[in-house]
Amino acid sequence: MKNNIIFDNAAIDRLMKIANIKQEKYDEWLINETNLSKEKEKILSFGRVTLSSLKKVVNIELRYNKIKFDNWFNYKYKLEEEENIFLENLIEKNRLYLTLYNEQTLTIKFIGLVLNKVNFIKKDIKDWYGYKIKCKLNNYILNGEPDFTVATGIEEPETPYFFLQEYKRSVNPTGNPEFQVLAAMLTAMTLNKTNKIIGGYIIGRYWNFIILEKLENEKYEYFVSDGFDCLKFDDLKQIYINLQAVKFLYCKL
Repeated sequence: MKNNIIFDNAAIDRLMKIANIKQEKYDEWLINETNLSKEKEKILSFGRVTLSSLKKVVNIELRYNKIKFDNWFNYKYKLEEEENIFLENLIEKNRLYLTLYNEQTLTIKFIGLVLNKVNFIKKDIKDWYGYKIKCKLNNYILNGEPDFTVATGIEEPETPYFFLQEYKRSVNPTGNPEFQVLAAMLTAMTLNKTNKIIGGYIIGRYWNFIILEKLENEKYEYFVSDGFDCLKFDDLKQIYINLQAVKFLYCKL
């Protein structure tokens, strides 16, 4: 059957007559279906979350504070000559093609190399790729598979410290990486029972970092850094230093 059927009240009434369904059975079915629909509406997947849907879960607002990232971005990390050469070569190898890469190519040929060079393995903390996390927050279920997580754990992430989300070429209608990483950060904050967490997201050549904080009045604020262009050496160097700071400043055992 190629044509779509419109299930309005009249169509349902006709179906009930043919199937000889009693009114009380229909009422029971309708209540069950309504309850199931309400339950589904309260499940938010990271992949398709929007800021509007997050606002149904918590009171969250984007804020601006020009010094908010100072402690993070001013971390004193001296690059070795070998690291400088690595970053320069990475730009030269990908300069012409990076903006044309699909997500998998972008991950393998550029982002993954940067993350591996940072080397997030530290005592019981390591990097995780595509592992599920979820929590219940204000009667909503938040769940998903962040692209990149720094967390404790042996077989699966336990205490997340940092997220890097959605290696996208651009924002598309199926999901905005800024809101997707926010959902993951809210989940981690709930699991960790903390009031602050950091993360970031990537759109093509641009990297942005995020700080999310929970206030005493159950409100949340988040701050987004200016974008760093990974095809510019000074910006890529700062991205690298920012990631090193994640390891040494924020991953605490």
